[in-house]
Amino acid sequence: MRRQELNKVLDELLSASSIKDYCPNGLQVEGSQEIKRIVSGVTASQALIDSAIEREADTILVHHGYFWKNEAQVLVGMKHKRIKSLFQNDINLFAYHLPIDVHPTLGNNAQIGKRLGLENIVALPDITPQGIVMSGRLPQPISHQQLTSILSSVFARQVVSVGDKQNISQLAWCSGGGQNYIDAVVDIQVEGKPIDAFISGEISEQTTHSAREQGIDYFAVGHHASERYGVKAVGEWLAQHFDVEVQFVDIDNPA
Repeated sequence: MRRQELNKVLDELLSASSIKDYCPNGLQVEGSQEIKRIVSGVTASQALIDSAIEREADTILVHHGYFWKNEAQVLVGMKHKRIKSLFQNDINLFAYHLPIDVHPTLGNNAQIGKRLGLENIVALPDITPQGIVMSGRLPQPISHQQLTSILSSVFARQVVSVGDKQNISQLAWCSGGGQNYIDAVVDIQVEGKPIDAFISGEISEQTTHSAREQGIDYFAVGHHASERYGVKAVGEWLAQHFDVEVQFVDIDNPA
């Protein structure tokens, strides 16, 4: 597979051009023309780059890449070391941020719903980009404590939670730092039922008050943990459809 082909395939698969984002989506650092071995991961950290070098990968695919809005434009320090490592080893860096959050089947949010075994998974309307907040229904109502236990198992994290409902059925969620979307789902009903609980990666000071005062239980499962599964699913899709080797590398991050 050639670099330009992979760029086109990913851009079309993830509808990258249709989503306004905080960083460039697609090829961020140009490396090898021929692509045979891809390492995927959540963030283009030095540890992930070093892992890709050890595996003799020619390409890295991530959710969190570089060149963010309001980020310093100079290539010094940590950023210089990372990009120098990519250049010296002729490694491509592909990064897709919101497109990997919102993809209807492979995205972070879709994958969360799938791993929780939810029913009637839908993107909530009127919240853009479409798919940034999804909802789904548990097969049967469970308690706050039971949901905490399930989330801790699925995300392999100590979950931070607010609330104590005994009958949670309808969930909404946004991967990563989506805690502020809790306020957007307060008045939304799905099939005539309100949202009982909201899940995201992080929790802010004000999130606790919003959850308590608006009657929605809240669960923070870790930013990194909530965004593992989208880029992994995209990598697996590539390996299934093209003659490339893809390996997901999870660089531990407790945040």
